[in-house]
Amino acid sequence: MERLVSGIKPTGGLTLGSYIGAIKQFVELHKSYESYIFVADMHAITTPQEKKELRNNIRDMVAIYLACGLEPDNATIYIQSENPYHAQLSWILECNTYLGELNRMTQFKDKNRKEGSKNLSCGLYTYPVLMASDIILYDADVVPVGEDQKQHVELTRNIVERFNNKYGSTFKMPRPIIPEAGARIKDLQNPKMKMSKSDSDSRGCILLLDEENVIRKKIMSAVTDSDNKIIFDEENKPGISNLMMIYASLKDIKLDEVERKFVNSNYGEFKKAVADAVINTLKPIQEKYKEIINSSLIDEILNKGIEKVIPLAKDKCLEVQEKIGLGR
Repeated sequence: MERLVSGIKPTGGLTLGSYIGAIKQFVELHKSYESYIFVADMHAITTPQEKKELRNNIRDMVAIYLACGLEPDNATIYIQSENPYHAQLSWILECNTYLGELNRMTQFKDKNRKEGSKNLSCGLYTYPVLMASDIILYDADVVPVGEDQKQHVELTRNIVERFNNKYGSTFKMPRPIIPEAGARIKDLQNPKMKMSKSDSDSRGCILLLDEENVIRKKIMSAVTDSDNKIIFDEENKPGISNLMMIYASLKDIKLDEVERKFVNSNYGEFKKAVADAVINTLKPIQEKYKEIINSSLIDEILNKGIEKVIPLAKDKCLEVQEKIGLGR
């Protein structure tokens, strides 16, 4: 069975975009792959985090993983920072990564353009290498990612090829899995931008734990255009196209099916259908989350997960150190 590895940063409430672009994939794929799903807390600290809030977010994320349908019998769930070999391998990989490669990473360039280099941490610049370490530490065959993360897998593949050519076959070459629909859900108020919990306008972002009335209000007030035609056209109709992407992803249908289904509907009717689809998806997740969040199940699963992954990671790191000459 092929191996799958992926994780999400615990930096606040998870969004509908996170669910459609990542967690939904995890749930669909984790029975078909040997799956390793982690909480990427080391990635979270590339920007300042408050200790108590970060700890709560880590626990929340595990509860949401489980509430969304990840089954501990089919997926190994663990916290990234509890395995020191992620950081150890990351440093070795940094020494085998070129500055030019990191300079081309679009997320850092976007942050630099918005905030200026004096406000950015070195970790924000080098975290794509840590991401590569997260993946190849476990010899991942596949990595489910959103469209905006594809570049990180490409960097990982470059690092793997370079290291294997220099030191001999060491790492597997991972490949990305990107969903056909919903790879990048956009902001409801600014549909040219990715849906993000860090955006200043909270109306554009649906959180997985938002109440029903809040979800409905956000969707009904989503920005669209004036022609009232439900047609997928991301360039000329980004708002309605984003809502169509959400609906298609949650209903597991094609975008052209959405067009046919709502050919005689107006935007108000379609928004109501989208809101219903989101609420019907999130309600059972929220109910399960409430059952799990204060239970002992979270610690039991995390203890089991870290016990499994540390020996695997240690063996890989020892192999790497031997090949490059570190240690005695």
